[in-house]
Amino acid sequence: MAQNESFRTRLLRWRFNFFPAYRRTGARLTFLTDDWREVHIALPLNWKTRNYVGTIFGGSIYGAVDPIYVVMFIRLLGPGYIVWDKAAHIEYKRPGRSTLFAKIKIDQEELETIRSRLDEEKSLDRQYRVEVVDEAGKICAVVEKVLYFRKKRA
Repeated sequence: MAQNESFRTRLLRWRFNFFPAYRRTGARLTFLTDDWREVHIALPLNWKTRNYVGTIFGGSIYGAVDPIYVVMFIRLLGPGYIVWDKAAHIEYKRPGRSTLFAKIKIDQEELETIRSRLDEEKSLDRQYRVEVVDEAGKICAVVEKVLYFRKKRA
């Protein structure tokens, strides 16, 4: 079921885009569902994101998706959980010569899996994959993130 962006999440998206560390990547969140389960990102090719050879700088590509999963999981799991980045890997498939896009989604089943496994285990590592595509839908980069999850101690 498709979810719309609310006025509240538009304001949160706007604030996120103006946060200095994220703003400097050159990327922008373009869509954020009201329940924080889906985020869309756009990374334009411009003077801020262009590298020496005229394509999108790899650091901007990674920086565009780097904080998103952690922030989403913190919001979705709530204050009783700790979420950290543990590792990341990026594989560049082709140069970004136009605006790049990424969609990040987290479904209810994933949240239930994390919660139930943390009822039995002290901590948990989960791997997530994001494809960064160009305007034609061709994959320019694949980012794999490993996140660490733990329940907060009482």
